[in-house]
Amino acid sequence: MTSTVRRPSRVAKLPPRERILDAAEELFQSEGIRRVSVQAIADKAETTKMAVYRHFATKDTLVAEWLRIVAADYQAAFDRVEADHPGRPKDQIMGLARFIAEGLPAISHRGCPFINSLAELPDRAHPARQVIEEHKARQTSRLTAMCVEAGMTDPGQTAAQLTFLLEGAQVSTGNGSIDRVGDRLLRIVEGIVDPSSTLG
Repeated sequence: MTSTVRRPSRVAKLPPRERILDAAEELFQSEGIRRVSVQAIADKAETTKMAVYRHFATKDTLVAEWLRIVAADYQAAFDRVEADHPGRPKDQIMGLARFIAEGLPAISHRGCPFINSLAELPDRAHPARQVIEEHKARQTSRLTAMCVEAGMTDPGQTAAQLTFLLEGAQVSTGNGSIDRVGDRLLRIVEGIVDPSSTLG
């Protein structure tokens, strides 16, 4: 999922580079990477194709920069739960699960930007794929650290389980295979984090 903030009402007030990124985010999310041309991005940003290339040497560079912004949103979610629940790693993990659960309605309409992008970019050397892989590695490392701090018997295995759940919830929401995905996700994560507790 993405929590990237779209700002269509402020497009005219934004600097050209930000207008281009806003336009690219909206178009890539709604239509996919391959189907969106640089000219379409320029038109949406109310600028010129030449201006797009002045800020981003290639379309691939623009895609990678967009995904860096999306990845930063996810890393900010880790920062927030750590700040909101200092020294309480189990609450931090639940906070991440809530972050994903609350973003699922957007997934149902647009899909997860990382999953969508990976499907469209089979070349592992593509700069956008590298952004995604680096982001996922950081995410796994931070989640594993929370599991270590929470005293999980096998932190690596628990982090893997949680990753499967968080990402699987997004896929299931996108394809409509499971109902009440957010509620189910929170219940399952709660069961992993604190087996003696259940959500009401």
